[in-house]
Amino acid sequence: CHSHILPGVDDGVQTMEETLRILSLYEELGISEVWLTPHVMEDMPNTTASLQARFGELKTVYQGSLTLHLASENMLDNLFEERLKKNDLLPLGKDGKHLLVETSYFNPPMGLNNILLRIKSKGYVPILAHPERYVYMDESDYRQLKDLNVKFQLNLLSLAGAYGTGIRKKAGRLMKNGFYNLAGSDTHN
Repeated sequence: CHSHILPGVDDGVQTMEETLRILSLYEELGISEVWLTPHVMEDMPNTTASLQARFGELKTVYQGSLTLHLASENMLDNLFEERLKKNDLLPLGKDGKHLLVETSYFNPPMGLNNILLRIKSKGYVPILAHPERYVYMDESDYRQLKDLNVKFQLNLLSLAGAYGTGIRKKAGRLMKNGFYNLAGSDTHN
């Protein structure tokens, strides 16, 4: 439910060939559906139309058995606020009701809870990508977000220690305490 394999649109996969190789590996692993969730943020101001066009190109050349879906990973920044007002978003999930969101790893956006409430007022369920990686969050922050019915998506690489021992331990604690609703690969290459 979280990957950066739509080629050439963000800091993930850059070529169609690499995307096709990754999709082939996913098939070998027995995966049946993949959500492509490129970044949308001020530093990578992808538009819905440009992402849909690139996704269309991928679907034209991909001949495998996976079901591919397009959504986005949205940085909670000023660009997101503009797009939320216009309802110009690529939601996650077959019901189109979930938004994959992230923040800076080091600081929350000003008014994080208010942003999440605005998301909910538009009829979406926020899914916080890789909460274990936000160094500014602690147990009370996670509980507060859960009280707002924010879903949490584990980055599987966190459990493998790819981001350090502290994040691996935090991910383990969050998992043990039942905070996660989803798990994603966050594949970039």
